[in-house]
Amino acid sequence: MPTVLTAADVQRIAALAHLELSDAEVALFTTQLTQILEYAERLKEVDTSAVSATWHPGAGAPDLRPDTERPSLPREAALAGAPERGPDGLFRVPKVID
Repeated sequence: MPTVLTAADVQRIAALAHLELSDAEVALFTTQLTQILEYAERLKEVDTSAVSATWHPGAGAPDLRPDTERPSLPREAALAGAPERGPDGLFRVPKVID
C-alpha cells in the first residue's frame, strides 16, 4: 500500500468497513492514515538485528499454577438461579440470534 493515501483510498476503506464518511471526515482520515503509514515506514528502518525473536508472545511469563481436581458445583445449586430449567437438568435461555 502506498504511504500517501488519496481520498479515493479512504473512501474505499470506509466502504469495506461499511462506514459512511462526510467529506470533512474523508479529508481528516486521509491525512491521519497517511501519517500512520509514514510512521510505519520509518519503523522499518529500525535495526532489530540485536533483538532475539520470541516464539510466543507469552515467552518468559511465569508458570501458571497446576490444575487440581475438585468437586464441581452440585446441579441443583447451579440451576437455582436459572430463569427456566430445560430438559435433563440443562439451562434454558432466551433466544438471542434469529
